[in-house]
Amino acid sequence: MRKVLIVDDNALFRKALRASLSSRFPYLSISEANDGEEALKAVPEFLPDLIFMDIHLPGRNGLEVTRSIKDRYPDVKVVLLSSYDLPEYREAAFLYKADHCLTKDSFMSLLSLILGENPAG
Repeated sequence: MRKVLIVDDNALFRKALRASLSSRFPYLSISEANDGEEALKAVPEFLPDLIFMDIHLPGRNGLEVTRSIKDRYPDVKVVLLSSYDLPEYREAAFLYKADHCLTKDSFMSLLSLILGENPAG
């Protein structure tokens, strides 16, 4: 069973992403974390294959948390998500060892395409 960890301080976004993934990929085991500290505690317990990480988190930001996770668990894939499409965010994401960096809008559109849903609806 594949495991996914969603790390975002926006509960509505976390729940929407979880619901979308769960409805289309019922074989996924999904866990959530509200901030970086929760994520750092969840990773060794849950051992996710994939993490969707918000770049802006209270306390330690998503960049710092990503680097900490990748240092200990290099095989875990981390997708950093941001509300803003800025080149400096993408550059920083890769410097901090993220596997991918996407805007939340493009990510939700991509997810909708993968799931066969209308991104406008």
